[in-house]
Parts: sequence; structure tokens; C-alpha cells
Amino acid sequence: MTEPAPTSILLVDDESSLREPLAEYLTRQGFVVREADSAAQARTLLAQDLPDLALLDIMMPGEDGLSLCRHLVESRGLPTILLTAKGEAMDRIIGLEIGADDYVTKPFEPRELVARIRSVLRRAERPAAVADEELLYRFEDWQLDPLKRRLTDPDNALVPLSTAEFRMLRAFCDHPRQVLDRDRLLDMVQGREAQLFDRAVDNQISRLRRKIETDSRNPHFIQTVRGGGYRFGAEVTRVARDDSA
Repeated sequence: MTEPAPTSILLVDDESSLREPLAEYLTRQGFVVREADSAAQARTLLAQDLPDLALLDIMMPGEDGLSLCRHLVESRGLPTILLTAKGEAMDRIIGLEIGADDYVTKPFEPRELVARIRSVLRRAERPAAVADEELLYRFEDWQLDPLKRRLTDPDNALVPLSTAEFRMLRAFCDHPRQVLDRDRLLDMVQGREAQLFDRAVDNQISRLRRKIETDSRNPHFIQTVRGGGYRFGAEVTRVARDDSA
């Protein structure tokens, strides 16, 4: 039986005094770690191979961690954890809004970071119920594939989704025409760390609307319910996969 490949992590931090000992610790925990001291070096490494998760320092010279996080989430759908200083509360909020999965405040206990890494990876991995994952979601000629995490529009064109956007859309597809308040959506999409930031839901909804609505200012699919949250207005059906198509 083939052994599963070890989890790979991209660690991006310009402070070698933190990055190098942390990389050694994570390696001892069984992870494969690649280091970058800047966003530019990180982008070079990403072009060679995509890791399973990224750890990003927010404050770096040149391109900062938030900008790199946005790139990883929107174009790669990569699970991401931000490393932040105590005084960067607004940056943490922005990071969660653009789709980061979690954050850890410096200085941190390495064991806590490992626990958060594993928690994020568990949330990102494919659920065990494979039979259910084989069913596709369809709504008004759109199709969401939960197994491959692919969304296609009525013209069968692929619409890229970040991890958070995929989770948000799937939550709506699992509960069509039901009002979902922000607390419930936060729990479905981001987990406990995002519960402090209701605004993160609104920003993720706005990004998702821009991808699936004809007019995001007058949404047809994701409807705002005043005082209640959001409702997915379309009928959703589950259909069997046709891999021969």
C-alpha cells in the first residue's frame, strides 16, 4: 500500500530569526516545508509546485502578505494562515475577508500553530462521504462539482472559486431558499475564528455575487433578507456525475 505524501507547507516570512526555527519545528512534526523571505520568492516557488497550505507573514517589504494571500485564495484556492503582530487587528479582519482560513498572532506557541494547520487542512480536505460527493449541484444551468470543487456557468465555462467562495456557494446549495444568518454562514465557511468578524460574510457574498450574478447590484441567486441574512433564491437539484461527457 502506497504511503500518503507528507503535507507540504510554504512558509513566507522576511524574518529569518522566526522563519528558520519555525521551518525546523514543522519539519520535525512531519511536514515538508519550503521557505521564502518575500512574496516575490514565494511566487517563484509556487510556479514550481503548489503546496497544501501557506503560512504568510502580513508585514513584509515589497508585496505584503495580504496581497499574496489574495492571490493564493483567488487564483489557487490554497488554504492560508496569516502570521500577524498584536497590533494588526484590522489586517486580520481584512485577511479573513479576502479568504484566509485562519490567523495566528505573534509570538505564538508552535504547538498551537500545528493544531491550527491541521484544523485548516481538515476543513479543506474532501469529506469522507464520497457517494454524496459524486452528485453534482445544478441551478439554472449552472453546475457545482463538490468533488472537484469546480463551478461552470451556463456556457460550460469554468468559474474560478476560492476555498471560502466554494464553501459559501455549497452552503447555499445545501440549503436553497432557506434564510441563513451570518453566524451560521460564518460557521459553515470559516469556522470559529471568523465568528468575530460578521463583515467577512458580506465581503465574501459580494465577491461571489460578482461571479455568478448577471447584475450583482440586483442579485437573482443570493438574495439579502433584511434583518435575517441571505437566501439562495434558485431551485437546486442533485444529479449523478457523467464522466463520459
